[in-house]
Amino acid sequence: MTDTLLLAAILIPCLIVAIVFHEVAHGWTALMLGDPTAKERNRLSLNPIRHVDPVGTLLVPGGLALAGLPVFGWAKPVPVIKQRLNNPRFGMMAVAAAGPGTNFILAAIGAIALGLMAPALAVEGAAEPHILVTGLFYFISINIFLALFNLLPIPPFDGSHVVEGLLPRSAARIYEKIRPLGFPLLFVLLVAVPYVFPGAGIVENFVLPPVEWVMEKYLGLAGAIAGG
Repeated sequence: MTDTLLLAAILIPCLIVAIVFHEVAHGWTALMLGDPTAKERNRLSLNPIRHVDPVGTLLVPGGLALAGLPVFGWAKPVPVIKQRLNNPRFGMMAVAAAGPGTNFILAAIGAIALGLMAPALAVEGAAEPHILVTGLFYFISINIFLALFNLLPIPPFDGSHVVEGLLPRSAARIYEKIRPLGFPLLFVLLVAVPYVFPGAGIVENFVLPPVEWVMEKYLGLAGAIAGG
């Protein structure tokens, strides 16, 4: 129980920071591109209370952590009105990309901090790494997973807005019509299929490999800084 509480105490703050900065990045980018909706609704604040969704930010990631599955979650979406953007087509792409981009930046900051702090916190013969080292490791991994997961081209994820903006206008209109099917499709892929076909390994085979590859690069950055 103590280990579980300690893990939750590490994971939840890391996830909240990752999600809040992700959402605020959407709002600030929208503001810079002509849509002040998030500002008008006071959603550009870094105050977690304005963004936390009790289910998506606490219950779901907590349950995933206890089950030993990849941790992810969501917050209350920052409102963006496409028609208020100066260039709606490009603007939605930029607003969508800002969230994952911010998570990659946060992961880089975490890797730099890990590289600077790890040598000083290392204790020879210690069975477990220092709690700050563990926290930074999870902070990096959560931000990477959140960024890549949100880049999936499945509505309503950020990746779907990027794909929609890159498609020819006629294809984009068709793609936009399937947006209401996004959550049912996600449920089928991540819940129904693994339940019916336990060996399918959708998360393990398709989601985790790119996360692990990117994580390796960030840890390499941390290692280079620590060794320097």
